[in-house]
Amino acid sequence: MKKLTAISPQFPSIYLQLPQPPKEIFISGNEQLLKPSQLKVAIVGSRRVTPYGREVTARLARELAERGITVVSGLALGVDTIAHKAALEAGGTTIAILPGSLSKIYPASHTYVAKEILEKNGLLLSEYSDSTASPMKYQFIARNRLIAAIADVVVITEAALPSGSLYTPNFALEIGKNVLAVPGPITSPTSAGTNDLIKNGAGIVTEVGDVLLALGLDPKMEPAATAGSTEEEALILTYIKTGVFDTSELLRKTGLSAQLFNQNLTMLEITGRIRSSGNNLWSLS
Repeated sequence: MKKLTAISPQFPSIYLQLPQPPKEIFISGNEQLLKPSQLKVAIVGSRRVTPYGREVTARLARELAERGITVVSGLALGVDTIAHKAALEAGGTTIAILPGSLSKIYPASHTYVAKEILEKNGLLLSEYSDSTASPMKYQFIARNRLIAAIADVVVITEAALPSGSLYTPNFALEIGKNVLAVPGPITSPTSAGTNDLIKNGAGIVTEVGDVLLALGLDPKMEPAATAGSTEEEALILTYIKTGVFDTSELLRKTGLSAQLFNQNLTMLEITGRIRSSGNNLWSLS
Protein backbone atom coordinates (compact mmCIF):
# COMPACT_ATOMS: atom_id res chain seq x y z
CA MET A 1 0.00 0.00 0.00
CA LYS A 2 1.20 3.50 -0.85
CA LYS A 3 0.10 6.84 0.60
CA LEU A 4 -0.31 9.82 -1.74
CA THR A 5 -0.78 13.41 -0.65
CA ALA A 6 -1.67 16.48 -2.67
CA ILE A 7 2.01 17.09 -3.43
CA SER A 8 2.61 13.54 -4.68
CA PRO A 9 3.10 13.42 -8.48
CA GLN A 10 0.60 10.55 -8.81
CA PHE A 11 -2.13 12.25 -6.75
CA PRO A 12 -5.14 12.84 -9.08
CA SER A 13 -5.31 16.63 -9.49
CA ILE A 14 -9.07 16.41 -10.10
CA TYR A 15 -9.50 15.52 -6.42
CA LEU A 16 -8.21 18.95 -5.46
CA GLN A 17 -11.17 20.49 -7.31
CA LEU A 18 -13.71 18.78 -5.07
CA PRO A 19 -15.55 20.91 -2.48
CA GLN A 20 -14.15 18.52 0.14
CA PRO A 21 -10.91 17.16 -1.31
CA PRO A 22 -9.27 14.19 0.38
CA LYS A 23 -6.18 15.14 2.39
CA GLU A 24 -4.52 11.91 1.35
CA ILE A 25 -5.34 8.72 -0.48
CA PHE A 26 -4.03 5.18 -0.19
CA ILE A 27 -3.49 3.00 -3.23
CA SER A 28 -2.44 -0.52 -4.05
CA GLY A 29 -1.79 -1.84 -7.54
CA ASN A 30 -1.19 -0.25 -10.93
CA GLU A 31 -0.82 3.47 -10.21
CA GLN A 32 -0.45 4.15 -13.94
CA LEU A 33 -4.24 3.93 -14.10
CA LEU A 34 -4.45 7.20 -12.16
CA LYS A 35 -2.96 9.16 -15.05
CA PRO A 36 -5.41 11.48 -16.83
CA SER A 37 -4.31 9.98 -20.14
CA GLN A 38 -5.88 6.64 -19.15
CA LEU A 39 -9.57 6.91 -20.02
CA LYS A 40 -11.88 5.85 -17.21
CA VAL A 41 -15.62 5.19 -17.02
CA ALA A 42 -17.44 4.74 -13.72
CA ILE A 43 -20.22 2.16 -13.76
CA VAL A 44 -22.43 2.26 -10.68
CA GLY A 45 -25.91 1.26 -9.65
CA SER A 46 -28.14 -0.67 -7.31
CA ARG A 47 -26.99 -3.33 -4.90
CA ARG A 48 -30.21 -5.24 -5.57
CA VAL A 49 -29.75 -5.83 -9.26
CA THR A 50 -32.26 -7.51 -11.58
CA PRO A 51 -31.30 -9.88 -14.42
CA TYR A 52 -31.76 -6.90 -16.78
CA GLY A 53 -29.40 -4.74 -14.74
CA ARG A 54 -26.88 -7.57 -14.48
CA GLU A 55 -26.87 -8.11 -18.24
CA VAL A 56 -26.49 -4.47 -19.28
CA THR A 57 -23.85 -3.80 -16.62
CA ALA A 58 -21.73 -6.78 -17.63
CA ARG A 59 -22.08 -5.98 -21.33
CA LEU A 60 -21.06 -2.33 -21.00
CA ALA A 61 -18.15 -3.07 -18.65
CA ARG A 62 -16.88 -5.85 -20.89
CA GLU A 63 -17.14 -3.84 -24.09
CA LEU A 64 -15.43 -0.80 -22.56
CA ALA A 65 -12.62 -2.96 -21.17
CA GLU A 66 -12.13 -4.57 -24.56
CA ARG A 67 -11.45 -1.10 -25.94
CA GLY A 68 -8.77 -0.30 -23.38
CA ILE A 69 -10.95 1.84 -21.12
CA THR A 70 -10.60 1.36 -17.36
CA VAL A 71 -13.81 0.61 -15.47
CA VAL A 72 -14.21 2.36 -12.10
CA SER A 73 -16.63 1.32 -9.36
CA GLY A 74 -16.98 0.82 -5.62
CA LEU A 75 -16.69 -2.96 -5.06
CA ALA A 76 -20.18 -2.95 -3.53
CA LEU A 77 -22.77 -5.68 -3.94
CA GLY A 78 -24.72 -5.69 -7.19
CA VAL A 79 -23.81 -3.45 -10.11
CA ASP A 80 -20.37 -2.46 -8.78
CA THR A 81 -18.93 -5.94 -8.51
CA ILE A 82 -20.59 -7.11 -11.73
CA ALA A 83 -18.77 -4.24 -13.50
CA HIS A 84 -15.41 -5.07 -11.91
CA LYS A 85 -15.68 -8.77 -12.77
CA ALA A 86 -16.80 -8.19 -16.35
CA ALA A 87 -13.87 -5.83 -16.97
CA LEU A 88 -11.41 -8.39 -15.60
CA GLU A 89 -12.94 -11.24 -17.59
CA ALA A 90 -12.49 -9.16 -20.75
CA GLY A 91 -8.77 -8.79 -19.98
CA GLY A 92 -9.17 -5.13 -19.08
CA THR A 93 -8.32 -3.00 -16.07
CA THR A 94 -10.50 -1.75 -13.24
CA ILE A 95 -10.25 0.58 -10.25
CA ALA A 96 -12.13 -0.15 -7.03
CA ILE A 97 -12.63 2.81 -4.70
CA LEU A 98 -13.44 1.64 -1.20
CA PRO A 99 -15.47 3.16 1.65
CA GLY A 100 -12.97 1.90 4.22
CA SER A 101 -9.29 1.04 4.49
CA LEU A 102 -7.51 -1.17 1.97
CA SER A 103 -6.55 -3.60 4.73
CA LYS A 104 -10.19 -4.26 5.64
CA ILE A 105 -12.02 -4.88 2.37
CA TYR A 106 -15.71 -4.06 2.59
CA PRO A 107 -17.76 -6.08 2.12
CA ALA A 108 -15.46 -8.83 3.39
CA SER A 109 -17.13 -11.28 1.01
CA HIS A 110 -15.52 -9.36 -1.87
CA THR A 111 -11.95 -9.76 -0.63
CA TYR A 112 -11.39 -12.29 -3.40
CA VAL A 113 -12.52 -9.73 -6.01
CA ALA A 114 -10.10 -7.15 -4.61
CA LYS A 115 -7.32 -9.73 -4.79
CA GLU A 116 -8.15 -10.52 -8.41
CA ILE A 117 -8.17 -6.81 -9.30
CA LEU A 118 -4.60 -6.51 -7.99
CA GLU A 119 -3.49 -9.72 -9.70
CA LYS A 120 -4.80 -8.46 -13.05
CA ASN A 121 -3.12 -5.06 -13.18
CA GLY A 122 -5.91 -3.09 -11.51
CA LEU A 123 -5.95 -0.65 -8.61
CA LEU A 124 -7.54 -0.30 -5.17
CA LEU A 125 -7.98 3.21 -3.75
CA SER A 126 -9.25 4.68 -0.48
CA GLU A 127 -8.97 7.90 1.49
CA TYR A 128 -8.95 5.96 4.76
CA SER A 129 -5.87 4.67 6.57
CA ASP A 130 -5.43 1.22 8.10
CA SER A 131 -6.39 2.62 11.49
CA THR A 132 -9.93 3.37 10.26
CA ALA A 133 -12.66 1.25 11.82
CA SER A 134 -15.45 -0.40 9.82
CA PRO A 135 -16.95 2.15 7.41
CA MET A 136 -19.75 4.40 8.63
CA LYS A 137 -22.71 5.45 6.48
CA TYR A 138 -21.19 8.82 5.58
CA GLN A 139 -18.07 7.13 4.24
CA PHE A 140 -20.07 5.33 1.55
CA ILE A 141 -21.45 8.68 0.36
CA ALA A 142 -18.00 10.31 0.54
CA ARG A 143 -16.52 7.44 -1.47
CA ASN A 144 -18.91 8.18 -4.32
CA ARG A 145 -17.44 11.65 -4.88
CA LEU A 146 -14.04 10.03 -5.50
CA ILE A 147 -15.57 7.64 -8.03
CA ALA A 148 -17.31 10.50 -9.84
CA ALA A 149 -14.24 12.74 -9.90
CA ILE A 150 -11.70 10.27 -11.24
CA ALA A 151 -13.95 9.02 -14.05
CA ASP A 152 -14.21 10.79 -17.40
CA VAL A 153 -17.84 9.64 -17.71
CA VAL A 154 -20.26 8.22 -15.12
CA VAL A 155 -22.76 5.54 -16.19
CA ILE A 156 -25.66 4.35 -14.01
CA THR A 157 -27.05 1.06 -15.25
CA GLU A 158 -29.83 0.38 -12.74
CA ALA A 159 -31.04 2.29 -9.68
CA ALA A 160 -34.26 2.64 -7.75
CA LEU A 161 -35.64 5.73 -6.01
CA PRO A 162 -34.23 6.46 -3.54
CA SER A 163 -30.82 4.86 -4.07
CA GLY A 164 -27.42 5.59 -2.54
CA SER A 165 -25.86 5.01 -5.96
CA LEU A 166 -27.48 8.23 -7.19
CA TYR A 167 -25.04 10.25 -5.08
CA THR A 168 -22.37 9.41 -7.66
CA PRO A 169 -24.06 11.07 -10.67
CA ASN A 170 -25.01 14.03 -8.50
CA PHE A 171 -21.36 14.51 -7.51
CA ALA A 172 -20.38 14.12 -11.16
CA LEU A 173 -22.80 16.81 -12.31
CA GLU A 174 -21.50 19.21 -9.63
CA ILE A 175 -18.01 19.06 -11.13
CA GLY A 176 -19.11 19.10 -14.76
CA LYS A 177 -18.68 15.42 -15.66
CA ASN A 178 -20.82 13.64 -18.26
CA VAL A 179 -23.54 11.48 -16.72
CA LEU A 180 -25.26 8.73 -18.70
CA ALA A 181 -28.01 6.34 -17.67
CA VAL A 182 -29.47 3.13 -19.01
CA PRO A 183 -33.26 3.37 -19.45
CA GLY A 184 -35.40 0.62 -18.00
CA PRO A 185 -39.04 -0.51 -18.04
CA ILE A 186 -41.36 2.14 -16.60
CA THR A 187 -43.01 -0.64 -14.60
CA SER A 188 -39.74 -1.58 -12.88
CA PRO A 189 -39.03 0.15 -9.54
CA THR A 190 -35.34 -0.71 -9.95
CA SER A 191 -35.16 1.51 -13.05
CA ALA A 192 -37.01 4.47 -11.53
CA GLY A 193 -33.73 6.17 -10.60
CA THR A 194 -32.11 5.85 -14.02
CA ASN A 195 -35.30 6.88 -15.81
CA ASP A 196 -35.52 9.93 -13.54
CA LEU A 197 -31.93 10.89 -14.37
CA ILE A 198 -32.76 10.73 -18.07
CA LYS A 199 -35.86 12.89 -17.57
CA ASN A 200 -33.63 15.45 -15.88
CA GLY A 201 -31.05 15.61 -18.66
CA ALA A 202 -28.71 12.64 -18.32
CA GLY A 203 -27.56 11.06 -21.58
CA ILE A 204 -29.13 7.78 -22.65
CA VAL A 205 -27.06 4.61 -22.98
CA THR A 206 -28.40 1.82 -25.15
CA GLU A 207 -25.04 0.58 -26.44
CA VAL A 208 -21.33 1.03 -25.78
CA GLY A 209 -21.10 3.52 -28.66
CA ASP A 210 -23.05 6.03 -26.57
CA VAL A 211 -20.34 5.91 -23.89
CA LEU A 212 -17.53 6.07 -26.44
CA LEU A 213 -19.11 9.16 -27.99
CA ALA A 214 -19.29 10.82 -24.55
CA LEU A 215 -15.56 10.10 -24.19
CA GLY A 216 -14.86 11.83 -27.49
CA LEU A 217 -14.07 8.55 -29.26
CA ASP A 218 -15.41 7.00 -32.43
CA PRO A 219 -18.68 5.29 -31.40
CA LYS A 220 -17.88 2.52 -33.89
CA MET A 221 -14.46 1.86 -32.32
CA GLU A 222 -13.76 -1.87 -32.50
CA PRO A 223 -12.45 -3.95 -29.57
CA ALA A 224 -8.83 -4.99 -29.58
CA ALA A 225 -8.41 -8.74 -29.24
CA THR A 226 -5.09 -8.40 -27.42
CA ALA A 227 -3.90 -8.97 -23.90
CA GLY A 228 -0.57 -8.59 -22.17
CA SER A 229 1.37 -11.58 -20.88
CA THR A 230 3.23 -9.40 -18.38
CA GLU A 231 2.34 -6.27 -16.43
CA GLU A 232 4.67 -4.28 -18.70
CA GLU A 233 3.06 -5.65 -21.88
CA ALA A 234 -0.39 -4.85 -20.51
CA LEU A 235 0.74 -1.30 -19.74
CA ILE A 236 2.06 -0.76 -23.27
CA LEU A 237 -1.12 -2.21 -24.78
CA THR A 238 -3.27 0.01 -22.57
CA TYR A 239 -1.70 3.15 -24.02
CA ILE A 240 -1.84 1.89 -27.61
CA LYS A 241 -5.53 1.06 -27.14
CA THR A 242 -6.20 4.62 -25.99
CA GLY A 243 -4.44 6.28 -28.93
CA VAL A 244 -0.74 6.55 -28.06
CA PHE A 245 1.15 5.16 -31.06
CA ASP A 246 4.57 6.85 -31.08
CA THR A 247 7.48 4.86 -29.61
CA SER A 248 8.96 7.79 -27.69
CA GLU A 249 5.59 8.80 -26.31
CA LEU A 250 4.81 5.22 -25.28
CA LEU A 251 8.15 5.00 -23.46
CA ARG A 252 7.48 8.29 -21.66
CA LYS A 253 3.92 7.46 -20.63
CA THR A 254 4.64 3.95 -19.39
CA GLY A 255 7.52 5.14 -17.22
CA LEU A 256 9.42 1.92 -17.96
CA SER A 257 13.19 1.76 -18.37
CA ALA A 258 14.30 1.78 -22.00
CA GLN A 259 15.58 -1.80 -21.72
CA LEU A 260 12.40 -3.17 -20.16
CA PHE A 261 10.22 -1.21 -22.58
CA ASN A 262 12.09 -2.48 -25.66
CA GLN A 263 12.02 -6.09 -24.43
CA ASN A 264 8.27 -6.05 -23.96
CA LEU A 265 7.61 -4.09 -27.14
CA THR A 266 9.62 -6.67 -29.09
CA MET A 267 7.68 -9.56 -27.54
CA LEU A 268 4.37 -7.89 -28.40
CA GLU A 269 5.48 -7.62 -32.02
CA ILE A 270 6.87 -11.17 -32.18
CA THR A 271 3.66 -12.63 -30.77
CA GLY A 272 1.59 -10.67 -33.27
CA ARG A 273 -0.32 -8.48 -30.84
CA ILE A 274 1.03 -5.22 -32.28
CA ARG A 275 2.53 -4.26 -35.61
CA SER A 276 4.78 -1.48 -36.86
CA SER A 277 3.09 1.24 -38.87
CA GLY A 278 6.42 2.82 -39.86
CA ASN A 279 8.05 6.02 -38.59
CA ASN A 280 8.33 4.56 -35.06
CA LEU A 281 4.54 4.18 -34.83
CA TRP A 282 2.67 1.13 -33.56
CA SER A 283 -0.86 -0.19 -33.85
CA LEU A 284 -2.81 -3.16 -32.58
CA SER A 285 -2.86 -6.18 -34.87
